[in-house]
Amino acid sequence: MDQIQPSSSSAKPKAAELDVPLHTIGFEFEDISANKVSGNLHLTQKCCQPFKVLHGGVSALIAESLASIGAHIACGYKRVAGIQLTINHLKSAVIGDFIHAEATPLIVGKSIQVWDVRIWKIDPSNSQNRTLIASSRVTLKSNMPVPDNAKEAGDILKKHAKL
Repeated sequence: MDQIQPSSSSAKPKAAELDVPLHTIGFEFEDISANKVSGNLHLTQKCCQPFKVLHGGVSALIAESLASIGAHIACGYKRVAGIQLTINHLKSAVIGDFIHAEATPLIVGKSIQVWDVRIWKIDPSNSQNRTLIASSRVTLKSNMPVPDNAKEAGDILKKHAKL
């Protein structure tokens, strides 16, 4: 059985370079490509409501961030912008739980992309045993010009993406 444990690597986490808000809450990327962006989060007080359950806004942050990263790669590192986010919170997760999030493209068009994002609570004794806690759809405008002050964004992502 796979045991889930927070990363103990001394290397700089990918999230520190790719997405500062996700890094701040402790999110760790797993897969980064035009076909799938995924990662894990050990729930701490930083990402939970006062009731000690995962904050819905954090689930939305994860959904839009993962979809945006995937869409950015899928359109050749041009600028993307989220134009709609819907999320259904299906079950709760509490402080101490591990969650896994995965974004996959449904439509990669010339100017619009739609991504499906799912978030599961993972059984710490068996990572194959998981419960869907949130389901999201993110629509993004894509293939926009990258502003001069953000030209390095694609370079940072290319360093970590599976091309």
